[in-house]
Amino acid sequence: MAVVTIFVSNMDRAVRFYTEVLGMKVEYRFGDHWASLKTDDGMTVGLHPASKESPAGRKGSITIGFEVSESIESAVTAMKETGVKFVGPILNDKEIKAAHFEDPDGNEMYIVETQQQWK
Repeated sequence: MAVVTIFVSNMDRAVRFYTEVLGMKVEYRFGDHWASLKTDDGMTVGLHPASKESPAGRKGSITIGFEVSESIESAVTAMKETGVKFVGPILNDKEIKAAHFEDPDGNEMYIVETQQQWK
């Protein structure tokens, strides 16, 4: 099993974002020291407190993508209603549609809708 670790500045805020906005489930949490969350398709994300050596929201270091099960336009609208900040418009390259956004610490992420979903 692989775990993607994301450094966060506020554990409660991060857990709320990843569960309420992105729909992940908390597997376990150790106070403000660690939270392990899972997507419906099995990806594990670990939330860890930021430090001087590993600050939260370091741009360009990593990006995480989530495939949506609805239209990307609907997903973007719903996420914006919860206060999610999107970076640029929905991109459409005929194979996929993608929209880039940031978590509460500014970590870059994206949602994607594939051509297979259009059929």
